[in-house]
Amino acid sequence: MKVAFIGLGVMGYPMAGYLQQAGHDVCVYNRTTDKAHQWRLQYDGKVADSPCEAAKDAQIVFVCVGNDDDLRSVVLGATGALAGMAKGSILVDHTTASADVARELGSICAEQDKGFLDAPVSGGQAGAENGVLTIMIGGDNAVFERVRPVIAAYARCAERIGEVGSGQLAKMVNQICIAGAVQGLAEAVHFAKCADLDVAKVIDVISKGAAQSWQMDNRYQAMIDNTYEFGFAVDWMRKDLSITLDEARRNDAKLPVTALVDQFYSEVQGIGGNRWDTSSLHARLQYFNKKKVL
Repeated sequence: MKVAFIGLGVMGYPMAGYLQQAGHDVCVYNRTTDKAHQWRLQYDGKVADSPCEAAKDAQIVFVCVGNDDDLRSVVLGATGALAGMAKGSILVDHTTASADVARELGSICAEQDKGFLDAPVSGGQAGAENGVLTIMIGGDNAVFERVRPVIAAYARCAERIGEVGSGQLAKMVNQICIAGAVQGLAEAVHFAKCADLDVAKVIDVISKGAAQSWQMDNRYQAMIDNTYEFGFAVDWMRKDLSITLDEARRNDAKLPVTALVDQFYSEVQGIGGNRWDTSSLHARLQYFNKKKVL
């Protein structure tokens, strides 16, 4: 299938690569052209000078950028992807963005006889690199069924949640769960250090019981070692939580823990941790602890 992929960040770069390796004819666009040419050399695909050019003749156009404004900038306008897409083609947005922008783009695509799916992903950089992402999808079921076998190239789970916007709402649920789990793990590791326990041994034991979680399995060592140089950055997590809290104000959901963890992440940013990964909530506890358990 002829496809386009717009946005070659830590997620999009390997995702586009998996599409090319699966036998699809992939044309990519990235604002940083060096990154696009690096991808072409690695995967032997094509590079375009604009989203419009990348989308020309593509049956499916995938987008994975930073936020609502980034998304509009590469989709709308004379050089945007929609300008190059033919009727009957499909726009799949993997950006974690607002449900509002998903509905906006879904409406525009419908007016132009083009399909649209909001399809945010979970699994982080490692999930993208290993081709095992989880994808939450909003949109028409017939459109989803056309796209499902293609995104299987980089997803171990892709499920339609409901109509346009539902994928983004489901991703907000995902981030709510993660925020609480990471904070709980950070406090647990911090407590174990302050109690002079063998933290790794404690985690090994409790991970075999009811406390076990993906965060525990994959993030406890970073907290023990105080290394926060991989995974999903704090700046991006704060962007996601901001979207989630905005939506909660609209639908009257009460998210006290999520709001508190968002505040904690702002404090991580305040001590220079903007690009640290999300497990750096533990660094915040150590920084403000009088014992300075480092």
